[in-house]
Amino acid sequence: MIAGPFYVIFGLVLAFTRPGFDLRRHSLSLLTLGDLGWLQRTNLILTGIMAVVAAFGMLRAIRNGRGLAMGVLVIVYGAGLVLSAIFGPDPVEGFPVGSAGGTFTLSGILHLLFGALGFLAIAVAAFAYSAWSRSVGARGRATGSIVLGLLVILGFVGGAALSSQPIGVLLLWVAVLAQFLWLGIASAHIYARSPHPLRSLR
Repeated sequence: MIAGPFYVIFGLVLAFTRPGFDLRRHSLSLLTLGDLGWLQRTNLILTGIMAVVAAFGMLRAIRNGRGLAMGVLVIVYGAGLVLSAIFGPDPVEGFPVGSAGGTFTLSGILHLLFGALGFLAIAVAAFAYSAWSRSVGARGRATGSIVLGLLVILGFVGGAALSSQPIGVLLLWVAVLAQFLWLGIASAHIYARSPHPLRSLR
């Protein structure tokens, strides 16, 4: 439940304090570059670990096919965050300071690949959660989860396609906030229905 707020607050603090970084033009993943890039890499890794911990909670709490799907997919998502930290993006014009952009490296390609895999995984996890929510009578949560899953996919695809424009950065923010909102809501809901770690939901 704290993974999203942790990542966003940590990332925004870096965004407002790193020279040359412009929230209107640059995605948060670019903060992994430069001398202080280790701070954002740490942010990504810690957030990924928190997501994996949440995934194991889902696997323990919902011991059926939907729980398995959610857990595995959120593990993939968490791993994607960690791998995105290890393989940083390519520099863009203006960031890090003095960069002209326009370069393409294996690390940059892998960063995009792992990022795409993570976004897709958590979106599909939202759809699996929607099916489970409907099965336990939480129809409002089921509908909201579908909406958030679609926002993740559309935000990421649109953001990737328009990454060089402010609208692209805005769409990426939509995807980021939607994924963390879903993870927090789903974690809180599942925990509320299974407060004891040995209790299972079917």
